[in-house]
Amino acid sequence: MLNACPHADVLTDPDEGALLENQRFIFVTGKGGVGKTTVSAALGAHLAAAGRRTLVVVPTGTEKAARLLGVPAIGNTPVEVRPNLYAVHIDPEDAMREYGLMVLKSRLLYDTLFDNRYVRGFFRGVPGLREWALLGKAWFLSGGASGEQQRSGKEGSESSFDVVVLDAPATGHGMEVLRVPRVIMDVAPGGRLRADAEAAWATLTDPAQSAMVLVSLAEELPVTETLELAHTLADEMGLPIGALVLNMLKSPLFSPTERATLLDAPVPTFPEGAEVALYYAVRRASSETVQEESANRLEELRLPTVRLPLLPEEPSGFSDVEGLAGHF
Repeated sequence: MLNACPHADVLTDPDEGALLENQRFIFVTGKGGVGKTTVSAALGAHLAAAGRRTLVVVPTGTEKAARLLGVPAIGNTPVEVRPNLYAVHIDPEDAMREYGLMVLKSRLLYDTLFDNRYVRGFFRGVPGLREWALLGKAWFLSGGASGEQQRSGKEGSESSFDVVVLDAPATGHGMEVLRVPRVIMDVAPGGRLRADAEAAWATLTDPAQSAMVLVSLAEELPVTETLELAHTLADEMGLPIGALVLNMLKSPLFSPTERATLLDAPVPTFPEGAEVALYYAVRRASSETVQEESANRLEELRLPTVRLPLLPEEPSGFSDVEGLAGHF
């Protein structure tokens, strides 16, 4: 369950009941290998079960996401997974072409530009454009109002979804994606691109509309990276962090007293007979101690925390996802 201990710097809602249930754009990120895709799927299932029409956006790893969500494939058109739960793949290049058509408003001009291999090569080489295509498309699917719509007083896009969960890239690339709107705002002249970046940034920095969800393992390196990520997002970028997810937690076999006793026990380098059992018990006690100490380090963030158990086998279907969703 969620333990609501919001930190002023991260702009979270202190109302536990409303946590991650009101925002319309959720950005899930963390160090590579921590299980972001599984967490995104489980969070999506949780929100859908709460009655919200939920879209899980998968930029990469679509085969794994499809297995987890129990569908043959995830394509460029939203596919219904379960009642209220949908999934879609965003290809940055396709998203760039779609955005180009929206901006140019002319199929002839669009075809002239995008069918030119030199122009296509130029667009691929523009720093941050692919990241903007991914983030901008996901934001638009959540009902984001373009700069043009805001100037005319119109509402945002007619989204079919109450909330979009973006299974974002790992920490380094994920930060690049989040920084793109600010970069565009700083360097782009007035026009559609800059206005849309400003509108997207307004959504991302509003805790009533958006939330960053950090995924970590209770291990030294992932925890260190998560601490750095949290402070960068909240203190340097002013982005609201909605929750921390500690993934793949092992259930303790020993009490703190038993662990202390085992860790003080003399263990031979080459155990034999009954010593083998002691050897593995000490290793397990050591692992549990590291897990507890690592989790405790994250308490300084004072974030609402979801704890997901380590499953006997790697999650491979919707039944696993549904089980994990029950922990939110």
